[in-house]
Amino acid sequence: SRCWSFGRRWGIASDDLVFSGSFELFVRVLWWIGTLALYTLHKGKFDCSGGRVLHSYLVVLLVLLAFIILSLCAIVYVSAQGTITNPGPRRSIPVLVYVRAMLYVPELIWAILGAIWVSDDSRGCEPAEVGAVIAAVVASWILLLSTGVGVLFVFDPLGSRLPGPPSQEQLGVRDLESSEGSQLLSTARSVAVRVWESRLRLLCCCLPQDESHRAAFSSIAQLVSGFFSDTDLVPSDIAVGLALLHQEQDKKEQCRDPDEVLPHSPSSPIAEDLEAELEKAAHCMQFAIAAYGWPMYVYSNPLTGACKLSGDCCKTQSAEYDIVGGDNMGCHFSSILHSTGLQYRDFIYVSFHNQIYEIPFFVALDHKREAVLVAIRGTLSLRDLLTDLSADCENLPVEGVSGTCYAHKGMSQAAGYIYKKLLNDGILNQAFTIAPEYKLVITGHSLGGGTASLLAILLRSSFPSLQCYAFSPPGGLMSKALAEYSKDFVVSVVLGKDLVPRLSYPNMEDLKRRILKMVSNCNKPKYRILLQGCWYELFGGDPDDFPTEMDRREEELSQPLLGEETLLIRGSSSYHSLASEDSPVHCAHLPLYLPGRILHITEDGPSRRSCFSQVRYRAEWSSETAFRSVLISPRMIADHMPDAVLRSLHSMTQDRPFNLCPSSLSNSHLNVI
Repeated sequence: SRCWSFGRRWGIASDDLVFSGSFELFVRVLWWIGTLALYTLHKGKFDCSGGRVLHSYLVVLLVLLAFIILSLCAIVYVSAQGTITNPGPRRSIPVLVYVRAMLYVPELIWAILGAIWVSDDSRGCEPAEVGAVIAAVVASWILLLSTGVGVLFVFDPLGSRLPGPPSQEQLGVRDLESSEGSQLLSTARSVAVRVWESRLRLLCCCLPQDESHRAAFSSIAQLVSGFFSDTDLVPSDIAVGLALLHQEQDKKEQCRDPDEVLPHSPSSPIAEDLEAELEKAAHCMQFAIAAYGWPMYVYSNPLTGACKLSGDCCKTQSAEYDIVGGDNMGCHFSSILHSTGLQYRDFIYVSFHNQIYEIPFFVALDHKREAVLVAIRGTLSLRDLLTDLSADCENLPVEGVSGTCYAHKGMSQAAGYIYKKLLNDGILNQAFTIAPEYKLVITGHSLGGGTASLLAILLRSSFPSLQCYAFSPPGGLMSKALAEYSKDFVVSVVLGKDLVPRLSYPNMEDLKRRILKMVSNCNKPKYRILLQGCWYELFGGDPDDFPTEMDRREEELSQPLLGEETLLIRGSSSYHSLASEDSPVHCAHLPLYLPGRILHITEDGPSRRSCFSQVRYRAEWSSETAFRSVLISPRMIADHMPDAVLRSLHSMTQDRPFNLCPSSLSNSHLNVI
């Protein structure tokens, strides 16, 4: 349960004080021992002008530190009792917190007096004595300032009590079925939206606060606040749930037989050879990674990248690079030339202009594959992140598609921006004038992959033979009708347990429900789960069997899980879905899917390997249903990196395994639990 003190709710729970309290306790004990040693060594020798003051200062400091140490011992001990959903043994935590807060007052006063003594009454005393007092004063101020910073971090802007009947507020349960309860919930949600909007404005203070940005802030704030509005979890609760869920998924994964690898796409009208598709994907991925510009080039070539670009950047190339926009120093375009191996004359248009819903891209002639290639950059800036997070649905009508057509708003807007540039500015017309026999190929990674898929849908009617290769596209991208329509010309490439292709609002609701189920059923203290979870992530081993606190019946799960403060607000969809693993997730957001056919690349071999062992990959055609659940793994972010995707494609197409230490934390069979 969350900490309630000073009449408000804080952003930590009553069992979160074990680690922070233990650290402060360790520091305070060392400080007390050092002060005691100083007092013992100089006892009876305080004969300088300020000796009495020094003697009194050390004695009172020893007593004060002793009381602080005792209060910290009590806080750590009590905070370690009970479980996440059983805060009964920790009911005395608020009182202990009040006692510890009261001890800050004399400590502050004594720190001020120590500073005064050092500045006024320390003349004639031994330098060692003065230095020891200075160290004590500095330590006091550091701890006091650290405490102030910590309070700011755990301060919850939504933690003030909402106006309402005192009896209900004391219980922490709000009857949402009544009109008064509905009004309270509406007020809470509106306050949450304002708080999240303020946070976004503060985070993006460097961006212009124009109408488009304000609209994006509002949309994102409504999305985020709505997702967290029906839970009362703190960050450590979420960490515990993720640790438990990861081990639960690994246990189920170890009991599953590997699926058969399909050599051909089951939904392709013409069964293309899988190896040929991998060759095309590996070739296109080089352009998708090149679209990131010099940051990705230097990241992929840490030893030589900066040196290769240093001779090309900062030159006066405006006349030569007249097709390039938004690249003042020329570093981005130079890195593209190095990454793709193309010549300047092969580029039709290059734009690094970047605003919300307007992302960089380039158009080039790929003579090797005889294609006019459009490569779209993925997320690399704060503006791109805002585009990613604008996850509302937007209508995207497409002629000839039966069914409802809608897509991710941010990427739909970005695809519309590039669509207008390509057609209205005559960019594609110029490219096909130069090479009329070439075909159109669109590619991109992450945000670029999602935008490329939607752009391909928009251009399909004008270019029936176009192809699109979307690498690591977001899962919540387009409606079912558009996803089926795109299977004829879009290939999505996903590596391992990549989180982004599994990101959608229904999937996140499902993840939240699973976290709540794991947290509510575990009977171990939070600190033990976190320690064991860290050990498992770092060193492996067998997943732990976490027994449930009780075999709850379904009707019991519909009642509050906590005594004083409920884990969930009564009436929420997530709360009621705890009753059954197969309970439907109620979500106001429309379901969105991955684009096209899905080519899933996984590591082939043991689940854990040494840092210097060879890594081999396997590829298979997969269905959208395999990505309807988020998989917890240390590789869930690393598998999304563009260099990791390119490395896996090169490994399979060139039959050359790579040595990759991070793969020791990955699993070979990546099926949905």
